[in-house]
Amino acid sequence: MIGIVNYGAGNIFSLTAALGRLNLNYGMINSEDDFDIYDKIIIPGVGHAGTAMQKLTDTGLVPKIKSLTKPVLGICVGMQLLTGFSEEGNYNLLDILPLKTLRFKELESKKVPHMGWNQISPQKENPLFIGIADETYFYFVHSYYIEFNPNFTIASCNYGIKFSASVQKDNFYGVQFHPEKSGEAGELLLKNFANL
Repeated sequence: MIGIVNYGAGNIFSLTAALGRLNLNYGMINSEDDFDIYDKIIIPGVGHAGTAMQKLTDTGLVPKIKSLTKPVLGICVGMQLLTGFSEEGNYNLLDILPLKTLRFKELESKKVPHMGWNQISPQKENPLFIGIADETYFYFVHSYYIEFNPNFTIASCNYGIKFSASVQKDNFYGVQFHPEKSGEAGELLLKNFANL
């Protein structure tokens, strides 16, 4: 069963709707003891990374999250929280991945935020992307990105710069895009996570 960390900074409705469509059982994590109920954990997130980190810190759940050994999936800002630092508010984050979250530079041909459908390229075989072809489109909405690093990037995307569309370190996974808004491919990714 999937536990969703409920810390007031995630778009939980669209995520729970997607899990419901897939007949994946889920519940909310509001306290440290709740983690024991679930075998997979999702950290959602939308909006400002610094604000999200402050809300997560205020719950008192940070030490427990950092100590988890079961599969964890961060989505959008939830993925950015796994990094060490964000330029959004110049905020220190969970520091599970030794990477930085950086702001897209304004480019003549690219608007910020990066919003809409874009292709991802898996960088290595990974159980999160079983059955998902190279150059599959996913739905993105973000102004900040996680730097590309071949040690941790399991799928990349290009938006004027190559960045991490998905990352992994040990049992911690992250996706910058919104699988719950990405149609069949996104639903397959959520199923793959549930099957880890």
